[in-house]
Amino acid sequence: MITFILSLLALILGYVIYGRFVEKVFGIDENRSTPCTTRADGVDYVQIPEKKAMLIQLLNIAGLGPIFGPILGALWGPVAFVWIVIGAIFAGAVHDYFSGMLSIRNNGASLPKIVEKYLGSFMGKFVNGFALLLLVLVGVVFVAGPAGLLAALTPAWMTVGVWSAIIFVYYILATLLPIDKIIGRFYPIFGAILLIMAVGIGGGLIFGNHAIPELTFANMHPKGLPIWPLVFITIACGAISGFHATQSPMMARCVANERQGRRVFYGMMIAEAAIAMVWAAAAMSFFDGSAGLQKALATMGGPAGVVRNVSISMLGAVGGTLAILGVVVLPITSGDTAFRGARLLIADYLNMDQAQMVSRLKISVPLFVVGFLISTIDFNFIWRYFSWANQTTAMIMLWAAASFLYQEKKLHWIASIPAAFMTAVSMTYILQAPEGFGLPTKISYPGGLAITAVIVITYIRYITNLKPTVDVTSTKSQ
Repeated sequence: MITFILSLLALILGYVIYGRFVEKVFGIDENRSTPCTTRADGVDYVQIPEKKAMLIQLLNIAGLGPIFGPILGALWGPVAFVWIVIGAIFAGAVHDYFSGMLSIRNNGASLPKIVEKYLGSFMGKFVNGFALLLLVLVGVVFVAGPAGLLAALTPAWMTVGVWSAIIFVYYILATLLPIDKIIGRFYPIFGAILLIMAVGIGGGLIFGNHAIPELTFANMHPKGLPIWPLVFITIACGAISGFHATQSPMMARCVANERQGRRVFYGMMIAEAAIAMVWAAAAMSFFDGSAGLQKALATMGGPAGVVRNVSISMLGAVGGTLAILGVVVLPITSGDTAFRGARLLIADYLNMDQAQMVSRLKISVPLFVVGFLISTIDFNFIWRYFSWANQTTAMIMLWAAASFLYQEKKLHWIASIPAAFMTAVSMTYILQAPEGFGLPTKISYPGGLAITAVIVITYIRYITNLKPTVDVTSTKSQ
């Protein structure tokens, strides 16, 4: 219990102290005009109040990852707490802050445009395809997941198919309509449900009779799977996630002042880490250790079954149902913005203005046709690569942030160190994983580090030959 409480306190202090430090290194300009003013179009570039922007950002980035990932990561024991805290403060929140603030500084640019500017045209084009695939997969998968949870709570005629259709129609509307018409109106309600879930489960853990294990770096996984790099891939969204870099530009187009960036981007990543911490602790304590959790995952239908069991057992039928609805909210509010983000990604690449509905339909109709076709086939093999693709995207975004800082003659280490770390994680994982090269640890470990060294050296050679960047948003508000 002490480890759990101290971890939550560490997240708060990380936001207050390190978040302010990162903001100072970046160098905000409160007098600079932001994209919602300079490019206002009433659709995607719309000024949104800060508190609402914070809530939308949290719901955009927090899919099933900060719940399902920590539940699976809890199999390794309390070492999961360490990664959530350190990863969120020094990597994930830094990643989210720069993906949002660099978008603001570049007229609301999407991830590929940011990467292209700071890492070159080849990387920009590569990330464009990479991120588009990531967004479509997220959107499709976040139809089936919540549909299954909702079907379990509703009458028999409300089948998974019915709920899938309803969710898909909602995604279409959220993708096409102005951001303040659907997302801006429904997210406060979704946010209230999410907060009830997090506070309810967290409070139940603290004040209930639950023995949350204390810190140890011992590997408690029942199957003895290695901590490195699996924990760092399994617990993605609760610590660092490249998916967030596709979502942050959405709110970058809506914030009114750069001073809001620390709360909207850095702060909401810390909030997501707190949610991850709650579910990791619940998974560790509720089933009498890793062996019990492994059995629960096998017999209850995976993480979704664990969520149902914990929620109803801890909070009762009514509170448990609200908690489950909170879990349902997360993937839905990431799935809708995943498709919206995909539309914006394509629009940026094709330089298509999105103010008119016909322009949005030209991109969205083919996008949803592709999404529907993917949803009808078995793509489990492809989805195995999602976690790796997610962390690889985060790695690239961090290198872009480091490049920006280096060119601006600022403290680039706050981005380059986590970038190098995530490079080692991603490269080691793809060498070791069954869906990758399936190499033993005695080869994958040194091999991953060797590839990382090559990437770091290549990056250093690239940035040292760069000329200082030209700030495209130097116009001051009058």
